[in-house]
Amino acid sequence: MKNKENMTELERIDKLYALFDEYRSAYLSEWERLEKCERLYRAEHWEDVPQGEANEPRPTTPMIYSTVENIRADLMDMMPEAVITADEPKYERLAELLGGVIKENCARTGFEHEYARLTHDLLVGGTMVQEIGFDPTANGGLGGAYIRHVDTRGIMFDPYCTDIQDSRAVFKFTPYRREWFRAHYPDAADAMAPDALTFRRAADSGLATDDSECIMLIECWEREFDKAQNRYRVHMCRLAGRQLLEDSRRIKPQGYYAHGKYPFTVTALHERKGTFLGFGIADMFESQQRFSDKLDQIIMKNALMASRNKLLITGASGFDANDLRDWSKDVHKGDSLNGVSWFSTPPLPGYMLEYAAAMRQSIKEESGANDFSRGNTASGVTAASAIAALQEMSNKRARMAMKAVHASFAEAVRQELEIEREFSRMPRMVRTSEQSRSLFCADMMFERSTLGDAIPIELQVSVKVQRENRFSVVSHNELVMSLVQAGMITPDVGLELLIFDGKEQAKALMRSRAAANTANGANTTAGISAS
Repeated sequence: MKNKENMTELERIDKLYALFDEYRSAYLSEWERLEKCERLYRAEHWEDVPQGEANEPRPTTPMIYSTVENIRADLMDMMPEAVITADEPKYERLAELLGGVIKENCARTGFEHEYARLTHDLLVGGTMVQEIGFDPTANGGLGGAYIRHVDTRGIMFDPYCTDIQDSRAVFKFTPYRREWFRAHYPDAADAMAPDALTFRRAADSGLATDDSECIMLIECWEREFDKAQNRYRVHMCRLAGRQLLEDSRRIKPQGYYAHGKYPFTVTALHERKGTFLGFGIADMFESQQRFSDKLDQIIMKNALMASRNKLLITGASGFDANDLRDWSKDVHKGDSLNGVSWFSTPPLPGYMLEYAAAMRQSIKEESGANDFSRGNTASGVTAASAIAALQEMSNKRARMAMKAVHASFAEAVRQELEIEREFSRMPRMVRTSEQSRSLFCADMMFERSTLGDAIPIELQVSVKVQRENRFSVVSHNELVMSLVQAGMITPDVGLELLIFDGKEQAKALMRSRAAANTANGANTTAGISAS
């Protein structure tokens, strides 16, 4: 069997496309599930009903949408922030500097927007994917690492593996028109064969697009184990129209990234056995949403029928149906009233209305989107600490999702640090606090041994919540103020513990005022001594 080094380029292309087709066949049902979840999230699931019910009312109560957005709002309040710590005191300055590097990278790439898209994928479809890489054009051409969102409908992992690092390959794919390839790959664009891949799973299914001129750009990542070196290597190549456009093996045979891992992290909301993919909220509450809306359909249909009582007439009555339909007339002429009768729709039993309301309440309770998690409390509950306690008890599902997201983010940051260590060759200024900036270079992440070898400095990565919930912040500040008033901590310590906007500015003003008071005191003492 030929290895990759002995394969011709054409054989390798054929092999990768064959593997891509194998993955695609396995993922067809997964893409259908994701599209169904999106329709449920948008309350467009009535599109799935038989054509015979097309004239029936189609009411929707967006319970899945409301539940997703409620939990998503909690997750946005729990947006992660990396905390870098050192094992030894001599590396504490480096840890602080790298914390500033990660924070600047997140700000530069707009991670808050990426995080919002990640949480949507996690809650609706059940899986979110982050990609970690290096952008050489960032920071004015000095380069910088990034963590970004990957659309779950535009990436495929090995369907036989439960750990993405065991995948035979990872495929990312995006369709582009031929003009794009002429601009980016002019030497290969005209030789690209018409694409046989007739699907666009990463695009909006509601858009009517012509894919006849589109060619799929495939980014293929492969991870190999080097037994002689006892290490993994990861390689990446780009293909389109059965042409090999780029190949990292030609530039870096030792591996695209030194850490030797696929640069992706996958997080599942509700685990599925035999795969690392997950189920989302739309999967869990699909039946309840459909049955609830079906009950609403029955109730609404009954209400519409009851609002228009039918008039039944026979031919022997002598009345004209069109004449009776005209309500503006005062007199109608006929032969017999025995052939005229009203048909009224009987009302639905009361228990059906109660059952519909109970089903909605059940979905709210089971999903964790109850009144307390939404910030609604009973009358009389006004204290910030009480509201925070009720919300904390009610958002268990959001906190469970938060733990999975934070663990995945921590793994992504570890890869980001390794990428900075490998690629950040040019020094750049990094803000470590509101008042100071420091010079950062990847050489600082190595320590020289007695033999002159560069040994990587190991650092610990943990995650904290970047922004606190408003009620929990108020509760925290109330506790700090109580400790200051009781004399258990001093006011300057209390200021450090308080959480509020403009805290660094307040501390800077206090330091400058203290310095000015010290200088004035020294001048006064000098004047008294001179006199």
